[in-house]
Amino acid sequence: MATSRISNEPAFVLHRHDWSETSLILEVFTRNHGRMALVAKGVKRPSSSFRPILLPLQPLHLAFGGDAEIKTLKAAEWQGGHVMPTGDALMSGLYLNELLLHLLAREDPHPLLFDVYASVVQIIASEHGEVLESALRAFELLLLREIGLLPLLDAQTLTLMALHPQERYSLVPEGGLRQASAADRASLSGAQWTALQQVLDERVPFTSVLRACAEVATALKPQLRTLLNYHCGVTTLRTRQMMVDLQNL
Repeated sequence: MATSRISNEPAFVLHRHDWSETSLILEVFTRNHGRMALVAKGVKRPSSSFRPILLPLQPLHLAFGGDAEIKTLKAAEWQGGHVMPTGDALMSGLYLNELLLHLLAREDPHPLLFDVYASVVQIIASEHGEVLESALRAFELLLLREIGLLPLLDAQTLTLMALHPQERYSLVPEGGLRQASAADRASLSGAQWTALQQVLDERVPFTSVLRACAEVATALKPQLRTLLNYHCGVTTLRTRQMMVDLQNL
């Protein structure tokens, strides 16, 4: 039985690749249907109205349908609001997209995460570069929590013992949150981890998590990067390696 047509669905393009001489396969993140694969037929033709808008980091409303695993794109409308980011901001946006492609199953809706992603994309596309690192850390935390890969941050994972406010703890891939050792690259105090858990528990947490991350972004970054790489099954994500290579140049 054919899937009924879905219309006016908020979405972002995560990735696109050639399907034929005139068509593309799109990986999109939709608000109500999760990550999906769509075929955009004829979009590479110069006359296609879809061609200039089916780009990453652009807010869209899509219509699609079909009964196959790869649905067929029927319509696309750009929602405006910002121009395409460039430089480090663009690489940051592509990094978010790579995380979603690795960690989200297809057709598994995450509307709260979609709203967080849209908020971070707005920051990336703005001139507020001073909050970009905090926004990336907030997104990483909320992504891990949303898909069930973030342990509670107000107790030691293996023992469930409470955190001591002044003691240092590290977040590690196979052990969760544990007391820090001299070998750990980074750590936060028990009070800092507990404060992060408190804002993660809010009903609409993004702004509060963003503010909390601003105070601990430097120490949080290597811990979240290691955890995300572990769950993505890679040593280094491609976008991260590209950023390092560009900085070295």
